Amino acid sequence: MSLELLDAGLREDTDRLHAEGRAKAPERVIVDYVPPKGDRGPRYKLQGSDQEFIRTNSNSYLSLSHHPDVIAAADAATHRFGAGPGAVRFIDGTFSHHVSLERRIAAFCGRPAAKIFNSAYTANLGLALAIQNDKTFWIGDALNHNCIIRAMRIAHVPSHHKAIFGHNDMAGLKRAIEGVPDGIERVAVIFDGVFSMRGDHAPIGEINAILAPHRQRFAQGLVTIVDDSHGIGAYGATGRGTEEVAGARADIVVGTFGKAFGVNGGFIAASEAVVEMVRQKSDTYIYTNPLSVADCAAAEAAVNVADSPEGLRRLAHVQARIAQLRAGLDRLGHESIPGVHPVVPLMVRETEKTRRMVQGFTDGGVLVVGLNHPVVPQGDQTIRFQINAAHTESDIDDVLAVLAGLT
Repeated sequence: MSLELLDAGLREDTDRLHAEGRAKAPERVIVDYVPPKGDRGPRYKLQGSDQEFIRTNSNSYLSLSHHPDVIAAADAATHRFGAGPGAVRFIDGTFSHHVSLERRIAAFCGRPAAKIFNSAYTANLGLALAIQNDKTFWIGDALNHNCIIRAMRIAHVPSHHKAIFGHNDMAGLKRAIEGVPDGIERVAVIFDGVFSMRGDHAPIGEINAILAPHRQRFAQGLVTIVDDSHGIGAYGATGRGTEEVAGARADIVVGTFGKAFGVNGGFIAASEAVVEMVRQKSDTYIYTNPLSVADCAAAEAAVNVADSPEGLRRLAHVQARIAQLRAGLDRLGHESIPGVHPVVPLMVRETEKTRRMVQGFTDGGVLVVGLNHPVVPQGDQTIRFQINAAHTESDIDDVLAVLAGLT
């Protein structure tokens, strides 16, 4: 069957995305990794260029993807069990490495149980499918990640069973919880831990205080859910994420192994009852092959490194480089959003200037992300830096030198 008519329609749709400023730029292809040498961290080469680049747009905050323990664990698991699981979890696709990783990340998060997924995105979808019923009401932050928004849609949450409060607007949250209608038996308040476009975090203690008077109001409870994908492993004195920074806990934690831990996969950490219902009802868990044993072994090794004296040293190094970058932004007269997370936003506030600066960084050997409307609100156009443990003091000096040449 010919695709000509469909192709023509899709090209029109693509042209519309470009006209609206929502089209993704062509993907740059990384073709080589240049290991750290002397006072400089690793560099990367892109297809079609001999230039070497500093990556300041990577989520791998602890720089563990090249850690020898992580690589060795993945290699050993693959040689023992093979490259793929060969089945979904409930049809004998569960290996010892899946169970071991679930126990390890549950312990790291201080929860009784955990269930792992192919990504945090699919974990959020699965969680919504597991706990949603026709008497559930959802409340979320206006800047929640796309996966949370999509989770509510996939779980068929009707518009009259959800409320959105302004970003970290506690007065808005109070209005939302007070406005939950009669007949609701279960309430889920869900929010990002670290908001990835801004580097700020949810005030979990304040959220809990506002919700406290309502905890006994609903027959099947009021629970808080934090998606701390950008926080776990990279944030807090011991890398326990937003809960550690805020000094307060949520009821359920969703996270990823694909950022601070530097590998693949996502997880839900919660009570045994929640995790069992996830296993029973989450389509994104039930009907797809799980992570490979290599992914699981690598993730567990990465968690072990993060939860060690070496992990603490890496965290301290990241914090020092964040402080160095922020001091440089201040010295050069640039605006940012205050914070101590590895996401450091440079507020540009103009679309064309953002594009020019991103190109200038690329020309100077620095890979950054430019965030323009409608990805961010009009007037919040941003260049996002993401600091990781492989960055050296010299690397940050180089980034700042490129920035100084653009202003």
